[in-house]
Amino acid sequence: MARKCVICGKGISVGMKMSHSHIRTKRTWLPNLQRVRAIINGSPKKVLVCTRCLRSGKVQRAIQA
Repeated sequence: MARKCVICGKGISVGMKMSHSHIRTKRTWLPNLQRVRAIINGSPKKVLVCTRCLRSGKVQRAIQA
């Protein structure tokens, strides 16, 4: 299940969790994705967008009437 931002492509990052005793285990970082109604190619669609793109104004939201 690929969960990515449709604007910037930000997705799941992987790395290592490091304990105090330096035991390393794998972990994932999930992006803060929100499902919003946005104008895509002139029509409103529900898409997954990261909060950084929402905050910076890269997404034109669809106004509900």
